[in-house]
This record gives sequence, C-alpha cells and structure tokens, in this order.
Amino acid sequence: MGRIKKKGTSGNAKNYITRSQAVRKLQISLPDFRRLCIFKGIYPREPRSKKRVSKSATPSTTFYYTKDIQYLLHEPLLNKFRDQKALAKKISKALGRNEVSDAARLEKNLTPRLRLDHIIKERYPTFVDALRDLDDALSMLFLFANLPSTAEVPPRIIAKCQRLTLEFEHYLIRTHSLRKSFLSIKGIYYQATIRGQDILWLVPYRFVQRTGGDVDFRIMATFVDFYTTLLSFINFRLYTGIGLVYPPRLDAKSEEQGAELGAFQLESQGQSEASTAEEMVESGVNAKAQAEADRLLAVSEPEDTTLPPPGIDEPTDEQTTEGEPSSTALDTFAPIDPHADALLQPSLTADAQTAGQLFEAFTFFLSRETPRHPLEFILKAFGCKRVGWDTSLGEPGAYCGSEDDKCITHQIVDRPDIPLPSPPLTDGEADADDEDDGVFVRRHNERVPGRIYVQPQWVWDSVNAGQLQRPDLYAPGATLPPHLSPWVKPRKGEYDPTLSLAEQETVAEAEDEDVEDELEADQALNGASEGEEVEGVRGDKEARQLENELDEGDDLEGENGMDVELAASEDEDDAADKAEVDAVGEDWGGFSGDEDEVDALTRHNQSHQAELEAEALGRTVQSTPADPKKAAREAAQARRARAEKEAQEDVERRKMMMPRRKRKMYEKMVHSNARKDEEAEKLRGKRRKIEKAAVKRHGMA
Repeated sequence: MGRIKKKGTSGNAKNYITRSQAVRKLQISLPDFRRLCIFKGIYPREPRSKKRVSKSATPSTTFYYTKDIQYLLHEPLLNKFRDQKALAKKISKALGRNEVSDAARLEKNLTPRLRLDHIIKERYPTFVDALRDLDDALSMLFLFANLPSTAEVPPRIIAKCQRLTLEFEHYLIRTHSLRKSFLSIKGIYYQATIRGQDILWLVPYRFVQRTGGDVDFRIMATFVDFYTTLLSFINFRLYTGIGLVYPPRLDAKSEEQGAELGAFQLESQGQSEASTAEEMVESGVNAKAQAEADRLLAVSEPEDTTLPPPGIDEPTDEQTTEGEPSSTALDTFAPIDPHADALLQPSLTADAQTAGQLFEAFTFFLSRETPRHPLEFILKAFGCKRVGWDTSLGEPGAYCGSEDDKCITHQIVDRPDIPLPSPPLTDGEADADDEDDGVFVRRHNERVPGRIYVQPQWVWDSVNAGQLQRPDLYAPGATLPPHLSPWVKPRKGEYDPTLSLAEQETVAEAEDEDVEDELEADQALNGASEGEEVEGVRGDKEARQLENELDEGDDLEGENGMDVELAASEDEDDAADKAEVDAVGEDWGGFSGDEDEVDALTRHNQSHQAELEAEALGRTVQSTPADPKKAAREAAQARRARAEKEAQEDVERRKMMMPRRKRKMYEKMVHSNARKDEEAEKLRGKRRKIEKAAVKRHGMA
C-alpha cells in the first residue's frame, strides 16, 4: 500500500496561496501588502479550478503564486514597513500622553524614507524594457499633473508630476521624437518613437476636475510613487544620451507666471562644465583647483575645428544618440507573387528630420480661446521655433505677445468667421485724429491682411498626415473635415470616411438610393399647391368631356353613312397575335434565357389579352406606358437576386463537404463579417442623410 498523501501538500494546492495566508506569512498589514505587490509587479492569479486549490470548505476569491510570495520574503522594504508600524505606535502613545511636540518631532525625524531604486533595476534590466512599460506611467503622471490639490492628492505630488512630464516633453521637442496625436473625448493621445519603441499615452483636457469619493487614491498614489521614480530614471538616461544636463534649470519666477515649457533652461554638458570652471576661477581658489578648471575648459572645447571632407555629412543628434542614419532614402518592397497582397511600404512621416521641418518656416500666434500648452508642445516638437500667444495665456516664453506683429504667418483661432478689415475711409469721411496720424488702425476682431487663419484641428491633421493640409478647409467658421484616428486603418469592405459614397457603396445601396430619389421627386411633384391641383383636375375633366363629345359625334356620323373602320375579324386577330409572338420569340433566347425576360413577355401577353377582352365588350382600356428605367432596374435586381441565390447554393454545397469544426469556424467568420457590413451600411446611411440635408440647405439658401 502506497503512502497516503496529505491534502494541500502537492499539485495546484501547493502552487497557489490565498491572500490572507500571504499576509500572515509576510507579517504585514493588508495595505502594506498591496503597496509591496504594486512595487514588485506581483498580481493575483486565477487558477483553473478553485476547489482543488482551496484548502478550506469555502473557496477563496484571491490567489497568488507561492513562489511570488516567497520572493517577497527577502524584500528590504519589509523592514521599512515594520519601522513605519513601530513609529506609528510611538506617535500614538505620545499623543495619548498629550505630548504633541514629541509626536511631531518623532514624525519629522524618524519617518523612514522608501527608496525604489533597486526595484526599478530589478524589474527593468535594460533601458528598452523600461521604455516599453512607459505608456501607463505617462498616462498616470499626466493625469495627476492636471488634478487639483486635495487632502488625498497633496500639492507636492502634483508639482513633482508636472516637473517630470514637462522634462519629458522637452526631450521630445529637442529630438523631434513625437510622431502622431489625436483629439478624442477622453483627452489627447500622443505617440512618440524613442530608441525604436513606440510609446502611446493619454493627456486629459484642462477642465475643472472634480474628484469623487468612489476613487481609492491610496492605490493610485502607490502607482504614482513607483512611476515617478521610473520616469526620473528614464529622463536622466534620455538627457545624458543627447548631451544635456539633468535635471534642467527651472526658473521659479517664470513658473509662477505660467511659463510651463518656457520655465526650463536646457544646457549641454560642455556648457555646464565651462560655467562651473569659470565660477571656480572667479572665486579665487588655489592653484590645484585652477589647474582642474583649466583641464575642464580644455575638455569642453572641441579638439578638431576643421570642417569634414566634402561628400561626408555631419552626424545629427538623432544619429549620434540612436545610431540611425540621417538619409531619407527608404527601401521599397515588391512582392514576388503578382497576385499576392500589397506589402506595406515605409513612410517618411516616421523620420525625425522630416518631422523637425514641418512647421520650421512659420511663425504661429495662438488666440486666447485656443489650448495653449498642447499647441505649443506639438508646434515646437515639429520644428516651429517661433510661437506666440495672447497675453491672457501668459507672457513668459512667448515669441510675440501682440496680435499685430507683422512676422506672424499663421494665426490659430477657434471662433466664428472673422471679417476682413474694412477699407480705409476717404479724405472727407476721415476723422481728425486719423488725418493727423496718417495711419490706418485695424478694428478689433478683424483679420490681418497677408496672414493665414486656421482652426486648431489643422495642426493635428497636418501632423498625422506628415504634410501641410489645405488651410482653406480649416478656415474660421468652416465645416471641418472629419478628424480620424491615425492608428485605425480602414479595411476592405468597412466604412472609410475619407472616400466618397460612390466609391464604397454597394450596387444594392446605389439602386435603393435611386429609388428613394425618384420617390422624393414624385412627392415633390405631388406636393404642389392645392390651387394648381384643382385647376389641373378641372382641366382634365373638361378634356375628357370634350373627347367624349367628339367620339359621340363620330359614332353618329358613322351611322349616317360615313366610312367607319370595322373591327378586325377573329382570324386576323389570331394572325396578329401569332406574328407578335413570333417576333418576341426571335428576341427570346429559348429556355436558357433570363427569367426576367420571360416575365416581361408574360406581362405583355396578359396586357394584350386584357385589351382584346375590353374591346370585345365595348370598353375603353387606358394603356399605361411602361417605364424603361423601371423595367431595366427590375431586370437588374432580378439578375442580382438570381446570382446571389446561385452563390448561396454553391456555398451551402461546399459547407456540406467541410468538417464540423471548420464549418463552425466558417459560420462564425461569416457572422462577424455580416455584422461589420451592417455597421458600415448604417454609417453610410447616416452620411447619405447628412449630405442630402446639406444639399437641401444650400439649395434653400
């Protein structure tokens, strides 16, 4: 008989551990356990069978890997958490004895400081690993940088997040690493490429934020502590990689006045060393220190000042830091099989040199109603060095603060149409002041001649397209084109807002649209004024009455001996019918012909038979002329329905030969494609209605 195994000593029961067991094993509180797991990157796990893992009668809800908890036993932060717990007991005892000063002294001097440097090195062994995990960090830090200061979010945390995010934006501006941006309901999405890694983050709009009570800021603050340490490491590595001093100098006065990006002063490492050496010489140090200063000055100066030989380009910052060539020539990939799908070709929009030259030749002025910080950041990241704004948005760091500056080439506004300046007054109408000055003064809220006015969306669309868009489409007061996400590429069969309806609608939708247009035209004709309808009906009645009188006169004259054409005999009618049938039979291609032509022949014979019967009974038959367009449309619909039916029957026959698993997979695929087609059809229908309403509006105008 084998040895009996004890329950919970092997298998999944040994590989997993509950949260309460982990807390007891680490001997820390539950909040500290949560903080430690966030710092170390350990998350709960979901076993396949909770009954096999649980050691109690009631299955637990949260499980962790046993090896992860054993890994936490050797964490140095555990001692810090225990020191915090011991200090909290001392402070509570001092407050119980009413020793407030001693409690404050203990909290100020004995509070342990948590350092997360070793955790950053453990979780990210290489710099590329840290860049790959930067998306969530940037989104969280930009969120806290825009929050108001409350009891849960102290001002110190907000100021730290603002400083780190602005330092990161300065690096993107200096290296032109920003690639795309998108305005969404949640906020502004940005994407940058650093060391070959695409980083995407979200920045909220600067509205008044209201923090609710249902948000646990303790857990979010734990993530912020970890992310601030991570971004500090990354900023240091990025700045030193391009030869800049980290941290950059911060002008406190400019920051108080709202300079934001303009409050930082970037310096290269050579300049900082030279300035340090000059300060040492001016302070009158000894000879040894002066020799050291001379050495630093010699190191900071370039050794070779000669120009490079012809034919060799100087390396750029992007080339020296990332090892990428500065040439803009791109390889093209051609498929071997001509029937294969087209390969994606590299785009010039991902080139740092191209991005740095997009707005380089322009001078922008931001009106007071536009968002200053996002526009300033994007314009500077794509090469613009001259950005000014209204004084109400803050003066420090602006290239120009007056809207009347003549060097401005583009002005970004977000208001209705701005009128053109009124022509100058004549000599008789001019005022005395104007005559004395001899200078025409532009009125408020008028355009400046020779300047391009665009809405803010023009900047984002130009950045995403990699080239400047037409400014007339983004003029003040104009209906803007759709702002599409640069990360969503339209697929075949799906709705594409960039194409017209005629290029992507199906044949059935086009025919339905034609039918709707005809119905609307008929309704427009029938919807005339009541007076016109009454006169038309009265005229028709008078015409019928006159026609009946003429017919009666013709009948009377025929009875008095006039020549009257008699009705044809039955034999002649049969011969005529046979001739018509033969004539139709020559056009008909036999049994292999189209079914719609057979139906048309049947309808023709039936109408002819009805005319013969009415003529035999002495009645008048009003023959309705057939509409050739309607008949052609019905024939096309019948052919399309027949082709769809044959294709469906062919698919059903093929499905019968497929295995059950592949048939189910195929049905799922067909169902998902049908849903996508329905959504695309709905979107096209909405666009069709909008375009028709716009056409009617313009017609009425």
